[in-house]
Amino acid sequence: MTTDVLPASPDKAALRKAALARRDGLAVEAREDASRRIAEIVLGLPGIATADLVSAYWPIRSEVDVRPLVALLRARGQAVALPQVTPDGLVFRLAGEGDALAAGGFGLSEPGPDAPVVDPRVLLVPLAAFDRRGHRIGYGKGYYDRALARIDAAGRALAIGIAFAAQETPRVPDGPHDRPLDGIVTEAGFLTTTGD
Repeated sequence: MTTDVLPASPDKAALRKAALARRDGLAVEAREDASRRIAEIVLGLPGIATADLVSAYWPIRSEVDVRPLVALLRARGQAVALPQVTPDGLVFRLAGEGDALAAGGFGLSEPGPDAPVVDPRVLLVPLAAFDRRGHRIGYGKGYYDRALARIDAAGRALAIGIAFAAQETPRVPDGPHDRPLDGIVTEAGFLTTTGD
């Protein structure tokens, strides 16, 4: 599904701002309905269904609310990791049902420092904007780019972007170190990315 968006721009900050404004402009009920649909789609993906461990995230602001999805993954017996921002970059820690989360940077809720660190092979990645090639714009700090590069050093991980369809933009500027996502899930369905 293509959305009405501004023309592509090399300015990631402008693209991020526009995509986040579109996301913020979605009605709360529409975001809730879309989040439920996204959870249904994610649960049916083969790469997710067979994973022992899935990295998710705790939503901030108007992001897709994956908390019900996290509960459903755990109910299927799958372990869930959540990201933690550290001075050395993003690490992923196991987060069990009922585990207390701590306040982290950028308004994140993160597992505590005693939670085991893991390198997930399947990641659900939040984003501000995306294109059909699988390139994403995050929040401007490069945490996921560096984390994926580190994890991919042991063999390419499955990285699935999670977003509302309104966050799509025609083309995200990318460089040689930008790793495209393997797919993107919105309320419109699963988008197989082209990677080019």
